[in-house]
Amino acid sequence: MKYDYDLFVIGGGSGGVRAARMSAMTGARVALAEEYRMGGTCVIRGCIPKKLLVYASQFSENVKDAAGYGWDFGDAKFDWPTLIANKDREIARLEGLYTRNVQAAGVTIIADRAVFEDEHTLLLRDSGKRVTADKILIATGNTPAREPGASHPVPGSEFCITSNEAFHLKELPKRILIAGGGYVALEFAHIFHGLGSHVSLVYRGDMPLRGFDNDLRQALCDSMAARGIDVLLGSTFTKIEQRGQGLHAQTSKGVGIGCDQILLAIGRTPNTAGLQAEKAGVALGKKGEVQVDEYSRTSMPNIYAVGDVTDRLQLTPVAIHEAMCFVETAFKDNPTRPDHEHVPCAVFTTPELASVGLSEEKALEQGRSVDVYKSTFRPLLHTLGGREVRTLMKLVVDATSGRVLGCHIFGDHAAEIVQAAAIALRMGATKADFDRTIALHPTAAEELVTMRTKSYSKTP
Repeated sequence: MKYDYDLFVIGGGSGGVRAARMSAMTGARVALAEEYRMGGTCVIRGCIPKKLLVYASQFSENVKDAAGYGWDFGDAKFDWPTLIANKDREIARLEGLYTRNVQAAGVTIIADRAVFEDEHTLLLRDSGKRVTADKILIATGNTPAREPGASHPVPGSEFCITSNEAFHLKELPKRILIAGGGYVALEFAHIFHGLGSHVSLVYRGDMPLRGFDNDLRQALCDSMAARGIDVLLGSTFTKIEQRGQGLHAQTSKGVGIGCDQILLAIGRTPNTAGLQAEKAGVALGKKGEVQVDEYSRTSMPNIYAVGDVTDRLQLTPVAIHEAMCFVETAFKDNPTRPDHEHVPCAVFTTPELASVGLSEEKALEQGRSVDVYKSTFRPLLHTLGGREVRTLMKLVVDATSGRVLGCHIFGDHAAEIVQAAAIALRMGATKADFDRTIALHPTAAEELVTMRTKSYSKTP
């Protein structure tokens, strides 16, 4: 049977764009449908605009440090509309770049919503047109969850915003309440705090950032408390209501919190609602995620899925990596499994938190005996700045082989340091390899190669 396209990609985010471009470069006839804006969550309403806001929020830190270095900036002022306008202009530029690169590779871009009719046929909702493809790739990403509890909806949750709306607020809220304990919640808490808002964070768990090394989690909690961010742990919302021009939230611990905005950062849901995956025989999981095998193939052999919609590792570079593996598998006769080991990750709080490899807790769960090396220190920057900002660095080492299993940092530029450390861990570096590396002085990163005294050992 002759199809309209060799590949049809649903979704113009990082994974979909990379798969479309690279598949077209093999000579395949490729089309990509995106109903909103090219670039997806990362470019339009995620990583990039978020990092721009992080940068903006950290200038207040620089001003605080400046006095100790002889600088006097007087009455420093911040203007939220200027930041948002400049952010929007940069995002529009990047969106245009994404579009041009995809078109230059020979991909047909369709500004429409594509849904399944069967395993080879897609309906374009706006135009009503039907198209066919030999292979189909689902790359629709995910979307912020709006209900704190699906089985027990919280009255008044409709008054809240998500991260999508946070990027487009008309004014900076004087008081903001954030619900959640993951990347998005913690990053926005620090963004708004740095820009001058009074920030409260409500999280149902005992510590934010579940899955990260516990020492880093505790260091972050201590830092937030020192900065004046109100953190309510073991708490959930019971009711949200409008009061005058603001909002009021009641928590499960009987605490009432008044604010101007409530941001729900309580997780993200795979974006498959309305996709009509069942018409194509594509199996979905309990969360709505597209279920895939080790080659990103769905329950239908001609349909694949990559990125956040599969609910594997929800990181942009992982989606891109999965897309590249898809191209090798589907169009280069080189079946390639995505490799999800030693994936570095960062949370852009202030200071940053970044990790690669196993946490101490995960290593013990896997039955490994570990040697742990830790160092906590005040970075050189803050000795004259005068603020009590601390950095934590931690190496988790296999006690038998000496191999470094995990590198964890809470401190300035943690993400930049961990990116380089990830190379060493992927190559199987040992603690002795770290020790033999000459330090680059004066830097914070040199601590990774000068920690010679073991802090403690643990066995499963």
